[in-house]
Amino acid sequence: MKKSLVTLALAAGLATPVFAIDLGKILDGSSGIDLNKVVKAVESAATSLQSTSPEQEEIIGKRVMADLLGAAPLVKNPELQRYVNQVGRWVALQSEKPNLPWRFGVTDDAHVNSFAAPGGYILITRGLYDRLKSEAELAAVLGHEITHVVRGHHIRAMKASARGDFLANVAQIAAEKRGREEAQYAANAFSGGTEIFVRGLDKDDEYEADVHGMVLAARAGYNPFALPSVLTTIGNINPKDNAVSLMFSTHPSPQDRLDRIEASVGDKLDRYANGIDNTATFARLHK
Repeated sequence: MKKSLVTLALAAGLATPVFAIDLGKILDGSSGIDLNKVVKAVESAATSLQSTSPEQEEIIGKRVMADLLGAAPLVKNPELQRYVNQVGRWVALQSEKPNLPWRFGVTDDAHVNSFAAPGGYILITRGLYDRLKSEAELAAVLGHEITHVVRGHHIRAMKASARGDFLANVAQIAAEKRGREEAQYAANAFSGGTEIFVRGLDKDDEYEADVHGMVLAARAGYNPFALPSVLTTIGNINPKDNAVSLMFSTHPSPQDRLDRIEASVGDKLDRYANGIDNTATFARLHK
């Protein structure tokens, strides 16, 4: 029954408009980013970081994605990108924010990592995707990142750093004249925000994303214990391997995360362990 539900949901995604990834457009200026809105948003942030509007989160997310995609572009495989979007969208529909314009993508990066940004932007590296063994593992990783967005982990981290470089850069925009260099100032304003995505989140945020990501995967009809499987795979990689250096420096150790899952989840999700593990589509695209 669960397999039928997932199959029907993904089939429906093929027949109806899916939120296109279009992340590449962020880099070439065709994404529709209104610079005046960027300036207005950061000026507002300079005076008050107590609340963040959906529009501001969308702007921040686009800026962060532009930085990340500038370092590693999307894998040039439209079918793969469409598939990851379909799986990600289905998992996101189980979250508290199903109506966000969720966008997912696989970057051409050999490192093992994944990223999320406000507004519903999520990337997984080719290095991590290639190490996944099933669609359930893909869903688990995406569920983890979806949780970061839903729970506002990055926004909270940015607010916590308001006394640092981020606020200083934001204030710079308000002080400078509007002109040809606006775009550069806008980029500078968000460089502090992007830095958070590089240095990592609070450990408790990562633990929460693990557990809630498993719940989202279970709701979507997948085996939630695929996430511990991913963590085991990552934990078996030599820590000295450059492919995992960034993830190991920005996340708790895989063993710590597994221990926390065991303590928090226990046998509470055992009844969902017979959910979907793999699909023919994953097997075909994962060659």
